[in-house]
Amino acid sequence: MKQVLTPKQVAQAIGVSEASVKRWTDKGMFAATRTAGGHRRLTIAGVVRYLRASGHELVRPEILGLPPASGRGEQSLERALPAFREALEAGDRDAVWRMAFDLYLAGHTACDICDKLIARAFHEIGERWQHGETEIYKERRAGEVCKTTLVNLTSILPPMEDEAPVAIGATLGNDPYFIPTTMVALVLREVGWRADSYGIGLPVETFIAAVRDVQPRLVWVSSGYIDSPELFLNNFGMLQQETAARGIPIVVGGRALTDSIRQGMKYTAYCDTLAHLVGLAQTLHPAGARSAQE
Repeated sequence: MKQVLTPKQVAQAIGVSEASVKRWTDKGMFAATRTAGGHRRLTIAGVVRYLRASGHELVRPEILGLPPASGRGEQSLERALPAFREALEAGDRDAVWRMAFDLYLAGHTACDICDKLIARAFHEIGERWQHGETEIYKERRAGEVCKTTLVNLTSILPPMEDEAPVAIGATLGNDPYFIPTTMVALVLREVGWRADSYGIGLPVETFIAAVRDVQPRLVWVSSGYIDSPELFLNNFGMLQQETAARGIPIVVGGRALTDSIRQGMKYTAYCDTLAHLVGLAQTLHPAGARSAQE
């Protein structure tokens, strides 16, 4: 996907004249920079933001590096779910990205796309595997396909403010589930946080080192799988002590955090949906919430 675009490319993509795009850019309708020679350069994030706000049709999405037929798909998350799950399970990378992009273009937040489409699709795939209706390789492949879509969604978000608060997170132990922690980073970025997932299976000692070095304003731990509750609780306790000593909120979530495991943990908040996390993040950083809605 192209990140920097010329007015001509944008004009062809949305079906207007190049002069119109230049005029709209000069009025501030598109975020733009200028080259040393004075030529306008637009960002894909700025173009997408304009399309979402204006409802302008995307005529030739391939010019922007988007899949053909983007902008003409299903606009309902609920109705899109069956086809999205099928595309994930089939490993159709372009279809998965196109459907997610269409829903974002239609005005759905990345948070809702993650909660109401991606999470539900993976839940259905998991249930199908448990009933012998699909293969485990298809679930793993779906994860890799979805990772591309999450990276693409991140790339079309509005740029973060220079003073955006920092958030970091990961999974602990042998937890291999990277999609949830990647989605956390995406939805926090959407509401103005400089959020980075540090991946899966992060040793607690280096997680603590990251907290000391980065000094974030928020830490999250995603838990999709826990092989040893005792070891997990010990490691999480060490991390929690570090964040508490520094006054940093620590948020947890994930299907592996059963009631019995959570009883042995101290944390700022347990979030069973990304929407709950976003609500907390917006409380901690209201300015980011306002800028994300503009």
